[in-house]
Amino acid sequence: MATKPGYLTQWPWQSLGNFKYLLLAPWVVDGAHKAMREGWNVDLTYLAILPLLLSRVLHNLVWISISRFQNAGANTGYILDRSLDFDQVDRERNWDDQILFNGLFFYVAHMLITDATYLPIWRMDGWIIIMLLHAGPVEFLYYWFHRALHHHFLYSLYHSHHHASIVTEPISSVIHPFAELIVCYFLFSIPLQISIFTKTNSILALFFYVTYIDFMNNMGHCNFELVPNWFFNVFPPLKYLMYTPSYHSLHHTQFRTNYCLFMPFYDYIYNTMDKSSDCLYETSRKGKEEKCDVVHLTHPTTLQSIYHLRFGFPSLSSKPYDSKWYMLLLWPLSLISMAFTWIYGSCFTVERNKLKKLIMQTWAIPRYSFQYELSWEKNAINDLIEKAVLEADCRGIRVLSLGMLNKGRKINGYGELYPGTEPRGG
Repeated sequence: MATKPGYLTQWPWQSLGNFKYLLLAPWVVDGAHKAMREGWNVDLTYLAILPLLLSRVLHNLVWISISRFQNAGANTGYILDRSLDFDQVDRERNWDDQILFNGLFFYVAHMLITDATYLPIWRMDGWIIIMLLHAGPVEFLYYWFHRALHHHFLYSLYHSHHHASIVTEPISSVIHPFAELIVCYFLFSIPLQISIFTKTNSILALFFYVTYIDFMNNMGHCNFELVPNWFFNVFPPLKYLMYTPSYHSLHHTQFRTNYCLFMPFYDYIYNTMDKSSDCLYETSRKGKEEKCDVVHLTHPTTLQSIYHLRFGFPSLSSKPYDSKWYMLLLWPLSLISMAFTWIYGSCFTVERNKLKKLIMQTWAIPRYSFQYELSWEKNAINDLIEKAVLEADCRGIRVLSLGMLNKGRKINGYGELYPGTEPRGG
């Protein structure tokens, strides 16, 4: 919430809870009806809106998982070494509101703009126009809009809500008051509207542009540096055309620098680039080996427990024992994950926490609970546990605790199978 919430801070459908998705139901049902009635003559532009929205949800979920998994490790190149607080997690739970707004925006535009119907699958000239307009008017107008939001009046009314997230996650990029998102969507619609009015837009160009915006937004807020140095070595001007996660992270810590949307050249033009941007980028790329003090070694339980991990689904990770009906649809993915964990022969880091100077990690053996009951898995599981214990000892970890079935009597006699290799305090 902003410091002094202004007009149109809350989303209009906030009181609806999960019923907010029903706002799209009339168009979804109408699209299905038209597809059955008109067959191959149906307007593919109309039908493509729902898959576009679903792809955005999946895209964001993938970024959330990657970011949380990367930041859980000990040497990940993370930018800001702080933990997320519960207030931020709660504040960012409504990240899908902007996708719902996107759907309403596109469906209404399709109804009102005749030229937005029956778009071709692809037109290269339309894609070029869209990207040129983005680099020009969109980036320029957003830069000055963003600077205006940092004026103390608008900042306290609106933008302070976004900047409450100092340690950003990918979804932090879309956590804005409703009024801000209205302006942003108006700016992003400029290339689309002009390409529609010039009759050069296409379905794939629309899809690629929205995906580009999501990708750059998520990347800029992921809190670990993933843009390789050779990008800028091969094409030096790229530093003016693409920001990096470390570049935007400075905006969330310094507040008065690095205002750009995705392309930093306006920061260079108006001298608002943070002087430490290049240094932070190099430091983040190198990463740093962090010495962990305490490790808890556990394992997944049921096949669907992976979705409740911190880098699983955000809506489920805070409710570890809450099963949803739609999880039944994920059984194929669950089986694939089981096969992957069976092949993957090493433990993995689930989460990392820092309590003042004490650094704690949770590691997981890639085996599920039912596999601990299989006699032919006993030796493989013990090898994995022993490998984790030796790795912890090699890294100087002072305390390692065995969790759940990793200390079972049938597996290793409550951990007594390898007392000589166990770290001090285990």
